[in-house]
Amino acid sequence: MKEEEKKEPKQGKIRIQSEAKILAAAQEEFILQGYKGATVQSIADRAGLPKANILYYFKNKENIYHAVLEQTLDMWDQGIGDIDPSDGPKAAIEKFIASKVKMSFEHPSSSKIYAMEIIQGAQHLKEFARTYLRKWVREKAALFQTWIDNGEMADVDPYNLIFLIWSSTQHYADFETQILTVMNRADYEEEDQEQVTRFLTDVILRGCGITK
Repeated sequence: MKEEEKKEPKQGKIRIQSEAKILAAAQEEFILQGYKGATVQSIADRAGLPKANILYYFKNKENIYHAVLEQTLDMWDQGIGDIDPSDGPKAAIEKFIASKVKMSFEHPSSSKIYAMEIIQGAQHLKEFARTYLRKWVREKAALFQTWIDNGEMADVDPYNLIFLIWSSTQHYADFETQILTVMNRADYEEEDQEQVTRFLTDVILRGCGITK
């Protein structure tokens, strides 16, 4: 094997690790300081890397922010992007809730970044909201409406059902501090994710007229 071929995989691995470290640090900075307050230097300090290294991988703060959002959207899409008619309403709702709860508990920073961006007017996500997100919601709403028309679930508003699942599952990430304060805890416990998934699934399925 040539020396160049040995170096390339190693360099690729280093790049992946460095970018992941930078994006993890950037998430925390954007959550704490907001987009305007965060700086490339503060991200570099949190990542424990020289500022020059950050700019080597990402040209500026806006590029870092876009990369953070893209990472979040990719994760979101992988979790709930493939609900289809063959699932049936029960399996689809169970999968939807489980995927979103998992994201909230295992990747809370991603959920918080997305929520902050939307609250601030989705300035960096307008195209996504107008195209993919709107299309996805309309497709899934139509799917739920088909199941409603076929008598497979109660006559609920499909759009509000989607909004309910979004809000109830993301609440555990976006309002983590409030929940832990009310419950007098320092952190979530290992069984919380399963308990929340089970609770929300049971309540929402029964509200949709679907029994286990």
